[in-house]
Amino acid sequence: QVQLVESGGGLVQAGGSLRLSCAASGSILRINAMGWFRQAPGKARVLVARITSGGSTYYADSVKGRFTISRDNAKNTAYLQINSLKPEDTAVYYCNHLVTEGSNWAPRDYWGQGTQVTVSS
Repeated sequence: QVQLVESGGGLVQAGGSLRLSCAASGSILRINAMGWFRQAPGKARVLVARITSGGSTYYADSVKGRFTISRDNAKNTAYLQINSLKPEDTAVYYCNHLVTEGSNWAPRDYWGQGTQVTVSS
């Protein structure tokens, strides 16, 4: 089993910054990809950023230039630096890791518990 623990959410004013972290622990051979999703009230959960094991990144258009995803493979941790926050960034942010637990195992998705980010105007 693999556990993901998130931290770093909070209440900030528009224009502020936050850094979210997501640490994975447990039976991990390799983390193929790390991603961050968010879910605003009454809306679907959407992907905002993803980073592969090779360091390639993807960002949703709504966050390009403001969000930066990174990873520390030695710590099995993903980070999301969020700058120039806007009220529309308010959501619960979830991390998602695609984890290979053994040499003959298919990769599996694991989710963090979610961390609330609230941006006041």
